[in-house]
Amino acid sequence: MYRVLDVCQYIIEYSNEKEYGISNLKLQKLLYFIQAEFLVETDEKCFPEKIIAWDFGPVVLEAYHEYKIYGSCQIFNHSINDGICNLFTEDDRKRIESIIDALADYSSTDLLYIIHHQSPWKDYYIPGTNNEIPTSVLKEYFSSND
Repeated sequence: MYRVLDVCQYIIEYSNEKEYGISNLKLQKLLYFIQAEFLVETDEKCFPEKIIAWDFGPVVLEAYHEYKIYGSCQIFNHSINDGICNLFTEDDRKRIESIIDALADYSSTDLLYIIHHQSPWKDYYIPGTNNEIPTSVLKEYFSSND
C-alpha cells in the first residue's frame, strides 16, 4: 500500500510525461478509479486514505488540500518525492498507468458525470457532509460492473 500523496505524484509525473494534462479535479477522479482497480485486481487498497463523497465527486482530502493551490489549472512539477517510480512495483505502476491511459481522453467533467451516475458516489453523497465511500462498496460495485 502506498501513501496517497506518492500516488498523486506518480499520476502527475506520468500524466505530464504523456502530455495528458492533470488538474486537481481530474486527479481526484483518477484516485477513485485507481483505488477501485487495486481493490478488484489485487484485493488490496492502493492507498489507506479515505475517499469522501463531495459535490464534485469523490475526494481524498489529503490530496485535495495538497493540490488545491492549483485551482482548476494544470498541475506541473509538484515534486514531493524524487525517484517516485522506485516506490512502486512494476505491476502497480502498470496498473496505475493503465487507468490513466484509459481515462486520458476524458475531461474531469466527463469523469464527474460518469461517477455521479455510479452507486458508490450516489449512495454516500449527502450535501454538506464528508461521508466516506467504503472500499468494500467500491470493490463490490466495480467487481460486478466490469
